[in-house]
This record gives sequence, C-alpha cells and structure tokens, in this order.
Amino acid sequence: MIALIGHMRFPADRIESLLPHVQELVRQTNLHDGCIAYDVGQDVLDPTILRFSEVWPDQASLDGHLIAPHIAPWRQACADHGIIDRNFAVYDIAGERSL
Repeated sequence: MIALIGHMRFPADRIESLLPHVQELVRQTNLHDGCIAYDVGQDVLDPTILRFSEVWPDQASLDGHLIAPHIAPWRQACADHGIIDRNFAVYDIAGERSL
C-alpha cells in the first residue's frame, strides 16, 4: 500500500467557489479510482489550505487515478482558482494497525 499526504493553497477569495470542484473530485475518485481512502479538508487554522490524505493499494492504482478523466477538470479548476502552492509526498506503508 501507499499513502499520499499533501496540501494545496489558494487565494482566500477563491476557496468558496473551488469547494464544489473539490467535492466532485472526491466523489469521482471514491467511485472510480480504486482508492482505499481519499480525504480532503480545509485546514482549521488557515482555510486557504486544502489538506489531502490518500491511501492506495499500489502505485499502479495511484498512477491510474492521476490520469483518470475527472483529474483534468480538477487541474483546470485549480488553475482557474489561482493555485498558489502544491506539495505532496508519497509513502510506502506496510499496513494498518490500531493505536
């Protein structure tokens, strides 16, 4: 399994109009891309930041997600809403355990 953790930052005056695009991204990813978990949320201290956490069964699944039909409209929405910053990291994970 692999996990992807990251964030994207947008201008404060663009976040509200971006949120429907985020919702569609999450819906489509959960329906079609084979993810184990795909979550996006606004940072509670800085609402201009969207935080992403994703868990995928393997790299091939993540690769498929990145070229899925709903990703191009999402990338366009990001550009249209003036994305300021984007930072993601991918981690290999051995599995899940309870804390």
